[in-house]
Amino acid sequence: MIRIEGIRIKNFRTLKDVSLGRLFGDIETDPLSPLTVVIGKNGVGKTSLFDAFGFLYDCLRLGVEEASNARQRGGYMKLHTLNQQGPIEFEISYKDSSSPGTFSYQLSINLDSHSRPFVVSERFKQSKHDLTSKNTHSFLILKTGKGIAWKESYQGLDETQEAEKFDELLIQAQNETCSCATEIEIIELEDKRKLGLATLGALKQHPRISAFKNFMEDWHINYFTASAARSLFFEGPQKHLNMHGDNLGNIVQYMEREYPENFQQILFRIAQKIPGLESIDSEKTADGRLLLRFYEKGYQDPFYAQQMSDGTLKVFAYLVLLEDPSPPALLCLEEPENGLYHKLLETLAKELRSHATNKDVNSQLFITTHQPYFVDALDPKEVWILDKERDGFSKITRASDIEIVRNMVEEGLPLGSLWYSDYLDPR
Repeated sequence: MIRIEGIRIKNFRTLKDVSLGRLFGDIETDPLSPLTVVIGKNGVGKTSLFDAFGFLYDCLRLGVEEASNARQRGGYMKLHTLNQQGPIEFEISYKDSSSPGTFSYQLSINLDSHSRPFVVSERFKQSKHDLTSKNTHSFLILKTGKGIAWKESYQGLDETQEAEKFDELLIQAQNETCSCATEIEIIELEDKRKLGLATLGALKQHPRISAFKNFMEDWHINYFTASAARSLFFEGPQKHLNMHGDNLGNIVQYMEREYPENFQQILFRIAQKIPGLESIDSEKTADGRLLLRFYEKGYQDPFYAQQMSDGTLKVFAYLVLLEDPSPPALLCLEEPENGLYHKLLETLAKELRSHATNKDVNSQLFITTHQPYFVDALDPKEVWILDKERDGFSKITRASDIEIVRNMVEEGLPLGSLWYSDYLDPR
């Protein structure tokens, strides 16, 4: 199980330099909680922060050039922070329950001489005991597609010696004059627009890299739309809900096939959490399509997904995600409150928190919202306030770091009410 403890984003849209949680080498800051919720006014960068996860996910799958153009991003120059120098950079600090210590993955992306985005560098670090330099080693270093990866049984290059020894070590290894030939593997990627993580993570001899690649591949970045959920699904069970939610019926079919004993209980639990519903099932048409049927209280005949409200379909999709027997390692939801009745929001927030804090689930949630009713159900350590400084760039603050907010919540005042009263982001 991998848990993100902190993330840093540089030169990505309005996020000139933004950090959340505990970064590698920091022993003072609290790590991210299992549920992380970002709030703020319109235009402060919530969508940019949300899409940073989507961009990283797409970089792994597609490469940095295609990721820059995917999902209407408009290319690298549209993503790069205006009037700033240097590459777009990401750092993810994380813990892996299968390995000791703390890990860090760093990625740097810039334009080449032909104005095409490429991977400037990638780096994995591990601190096995404490976070002093003596115990911190890099076990993957790639610069413009060339570098060294250390095998699992070897620590890697001491961080304090990396700047002076990396080039020398690379030359020695290429000339086969290195005494540590059994420890390392020389890497030279054919395409500098693809992540080394994607290539090396597929190799059995690099389990530390493979573990992080598998973790990232298990991210679910939710771009749900009700119109997609209303589409007619072709028959064929599918294990996980996709990004847009246009395979809801296929998920229901998969659950019905794989968990026949628990299937009705799952649908019953979901129906009980959506006001006015008694049950949900699916119907297969003659041409092999699937129809979701919703039975509302007081009506004998069912309603189909095409007739249900946006809010009902949205809540159903979220609850299906939470009922997934093998849920995503990281679930990102952007403004889940849109289209929902306000009294549903506290219930949804509690369901999401229960899911994130369930030790048997091992799923981490990242959510953006601008709805105080949703925030009412949260703890100050789970909430981050995004705002813009006078220079137009985003800054972020943890609600628990604001003393007056922390004290008022301890006195029993709900966090969303404090936000509504301008204690979190004053006008």
